[in-house]
Amino acid sequence: MATTTNFLNEAMELEDYLVRIRRKIHRNPELAFKEKATAALVADELKRAGIRVETKVGGTGVVGILEGSRPGDTVALRADMDALPLQELSGEEFASKSEGVMHACGHDSHIAMLLGAARILATNTASLRGTVKFLFQPAEEAAERGGGAAPMIKAGVLENPKVDHVFGLHILSNYPSGSFALRPGPIMAASGTFKIRILGRGGHGSAPHETVDPIFVASEVVSALQGIRSRMMDPVQPSVVSICSIHSGTRNNIIPDEAFLEGTMRTLNEGSAKKVASLITRIARSTCRTFGARCEVDIEQAYPVTVNDAATTAEVARVLRSIPGTKTMEVPPLLIAEDFSFFLREVPGTYYFLGTRNERKGCVYPNHSSKFKIDEGVLKYGAASLALLAFEFSGKEKR
Repeated sequence: MATTTNFLNEAMELEDYLVRIRRKIHRNPELAFKEKATAALVADELKRAGIRVETKVGGTGVVGILEGSRPGDTVALRADMDALPLQELSGEEFASKSEGVMHACGHDSHIAMLLGAARILATNTASLRGTVKFLFQPAEEAAERGGGAAPMIKAGVLENPKVDHVFGLHILSNYPSGSFALRPGPIMAASGTFKIRILGRGGHGSAPHETVDPIFVASEVVSALQGIRSRMMDPVQPSVVSICSIHSGTRNNIIPDEAFLEGTMRTLNEGSAKKVASLITRIARSTCRTFGARCEVDIEQAYPVTVNDAATTAEVARVLRSIPGTKTMEVPPLLIAEDFSFFLREVPGTYYFLGTRNERKGCVYPNHSSKFKIDEGVLKYGAASLALLAFEFSGKEKR
């Protein structure tokens, strides 16, 4: 009979496997929609566990399907596979071998933990009800290209059989090692990007009065956009507008013709997202017009708000609290974004975090840092939690 203790014990027995798989993937990171070697490794590991495998799903995605011995609900568990375009400076002996590519967000850990959960569940099919789908998704980091969740959904991963519950887990350095963090309702933000091209009139740096200086106008636009959060949005509704890139000019005595701004916007509801986008456009155009310049504004909404189903999340919290050696806490929402939000638009479920901050082991750097490290001692907890959630929720009677 499967129990929380049994699942955790099985995860502990798999600890060497979890670490080895995670390090192998970490050493060989691949960028969004290029996860071919990673996908092949995942498919091989699932097959070894006796799990039916589908490959090239929504690009480089892999789906494993495990059927229990009795009828029940269908549960999907998701892990993302892509790395980031970042040079690793962690100093780990198993650091990335790929120049300028690094698993700096923990996706290597997500793959290892989901493979561990798959192995645990595959050894417990006699008591497993329903069906479990293991979704190994490409391109979570590729928001500018729409991410990898939507193509997998379009490819039918939530159908045949229809998924009743979906869960995702993310390593996060914000929280202490061994702690689970979650909340009902919005847990992560809607994200969008904007590009502003400012068209002025160039000339000699000694005669700015004969030009329309796009660098000066760009600085005014940057300053004006800060008023969105401070003066134009409801202060109790979280939002962020950040200009993260400015490019213009070629040398020190030439006023250029153009300047380019790029940035990101984050909100916790769709209405705020539309308002922020509208304000960015209006402010950029009016500021440019004031100083005699023109502008082109391009705004793209990337990922929607990640919203956890309240009833499901209450049950998830109960399951997580049963895992010995861990702590479960409800946390405020974060303004990071995730394309797991697309899954939650289709199916009730929960996205939750597993803390990996451990000062003693030097695991203190934030996700997306070139020095990011994880406490590998938490991998067993992640694997056990995913297996438990699949077991608990697939055990419900098919509606």
